[in-house]
Amino acid sequence: MRLASGLLALLMGLTAVITQAQISSFQHIVVIVQENRTPDNLFQGLCAAPYGACAVPPTSSAPYDVQTSNWKTETGTIQPLSEALDSTYDLHHSHSAFNQMCNVVAGSPPRCRMDGAGKIGCIPNKGTTCPTQPQFRYVDNSTGILNPYLALATQYGWANYMFQTNQGPSFPAHQFIFGGTSAPSQSDDANAIFASENVTPVNAAAGCNAALTTVVGTISPNPTPPPYGAPGSPIYPCFEHQTMADLVSDWMYYAAGAGSIWTAPNAIEHICLPSGGRCTGWGTHVDSTNPSHVLTDIGNCVLGDLTWVTPTAENSDHASANDGGGPSWVASVVNAIGNSQCTDQVNNGTLSFWQDTAILITWDDWGGWYDHEPPTILAGVQGDYQYGFRVPMIVVSAYTNPGYVDNSRYDFGSILRFIENNFASLGLTEGELGFADSRATTDFTAFFNLAQAPRSFTAIAAPKNADFFIHDPRPPEPPDND
Repeated sequence: MRLASGLLALLMGLTAVITQAQISSFQHIVVIVQENRTPDNLFQGLCAAPYGACAVPPTSSAPYDVQTSNWKTETGTIQPLSEALDSTYDLHHSHSAFNQMCNVVAGSPPRCRMDGAGKIGCIPNKGTTCPTQPQFRYVDNSTGILNPYLALATQYGWANYMFQTNQGPSFPAHQFIFGGTSAPSQSDDANAIFASENVTPVNAAAGCNAALTTVVGTISPNPTPPPYGAPGSPIYPCFEHQTMADLVSDWMYYAAGAGSIWTAPNAIEHICLPSGGRCTGWGTHVDSTNPSHVLTDIGNCVLGDLTWVTPTAENSDHASANDGGGPSWVASVVNAIGNSQCTDQVNNGTLSFWQDTAILITWDDWGGWYDHEPPTILAGVQGDYQYGFRVPMIVVSAYTNPGYVDNSRYDFGSILRFIENNFASLGLTEGELGFADSRATTDFTAFFNLAQAPRSFTAIAAPKNADFFIHDPRPPEPPDND
């Protein structure tokens, strides 16, 4: 980990003097991953003052592609209803649920009708029942609970067309975000054989320390589609291939639980090095005790070149599991970086963490919620599992213009391409891993103008601050089990 030079000054009671330094790349990239939402479900607030306006397709005066009415069903349209962020039910979001909502039209490549969300199953919490039209809901912001997200999206950058790479739930999604594939091996990725589901049995620990009875479903190309993708034999959830952590040596991963399906490094054998029921190989690179440690680390001027931040269940936005803390949680991480007095030496000057950090905020999968925008299905065998549905995407930095909206099509591979592009000084090139980073064609560089002077930081207002999360007495739980 990089111990920033500002720490010494702080310990000596000095005030760091930050001087202008031109940068050609960021010293730090932070990838914040939340859970299970679509733009249509979570970001209706972009369609109203004071935040913005929406149109389908977007226009210069209504730049946000969020649909507020006439959501498609197989028999016509339906008007969406509001729902609390901390709803008491969850929706299926397995690969079969993707197929239901997509309602594929055969072709080369195929396309999604996007009218089958009503077939997706609903799972109520114990003692509750599912409401009417549970899939056709958007998050109620009458209390302002989403305002931190809306402020970030409108004060910095928003991607209208960000798609999860995989057509399924969280375990494979986090593998794609961490390493560009959920395939067990490099050759499996080339043959489009992917882990496609969460592990079974439900609540079982995942990764290379999982019980030998734990398996994850797989998918392979279907020679006679549709459907696209044929179920394969379940396998043990321990894989072996390169990841982004092999390319950028100064990395950190924050998660709740060493065996969680959201703790992506636990499923890569050479990173985990399983022994005695734990991963012995990741050393200090993975903090699986409590994600809030990212806040204390930043406060101590410790921030790696590349950092992944995942939430606890309460702060995850995961339906049926969260308590509404997600927007404040994300704001606290951004505020910790933006307000930090820690510095790095860059070229001939000194920059604060805010001035040399790019923050990418995304959601790992669609969670079963409706979204109107069809994904592009890749041609060839890869199209049997790529791409999945839209997820929100916010880009934050001192070099991102306020209200910037990008209409390029992105996916998790685009995040990896941006990381590779940014760390070209390490000898990396875009597509270096040869997985989703190679199949993607975009990289988020359009969100940054490094030639301009860095913007000053204004804290994102939120009901809960870093102190709440650091001292939260509740045991950190992973974001549900799906």
